[in-house]
Amino acid sequence: MSKTPLALVKERFETKDKLVAAVEKLATKDLWLDRVSPAKGLANVSNAKLLRLHAALEDAKKRFGSRDKLIAKVAELEGRPKDEGFKVRLASYPLPRLLDLEAAAAKRSTRAAAAKATAKPAAPKKKVARSKKAKAKVAGKK
Repeated sequence: MSKTPLALVKERFETKDKLVAAVEKLATKDLWLDRVSPAKGLANVSNAKLLRLHAALEDAKKRFGSRDKLIAKVAELEGRPKDEGFKVRLASYPLPRLLDLEAAAAKRSTRAAAAKATAKPAAPKKKVARSKKAKAKVAGKK
């Protein structure tokens, strides 16, 4: 049976305050769009959301280093590396959504490459078998 979010917080970070501090440490301007209410802050966010956010921030920092590199990778995988409008739209997305887009685009590109590698060449067009009557009819139209 899986552990509850509270049990995971206690196991990995000991207290929620330490988890919030770890998320705030990872949430730099390079990775994070600050959309948190200043009145409430991250302390009022659920443990499950904080754990997912911490995992996403760690993953993005380890694999890409910054949002800009992640956005460039998504645009490249989508086949639109020079499309500035697309990149601007991606820049407005939150980090977890960008990571999901990158994973989906990577999966699509590997499938397309595998399909292209295993594609069979097109079979030559079959000659149409016609009766004498059908041949005469076709010859009459020409």
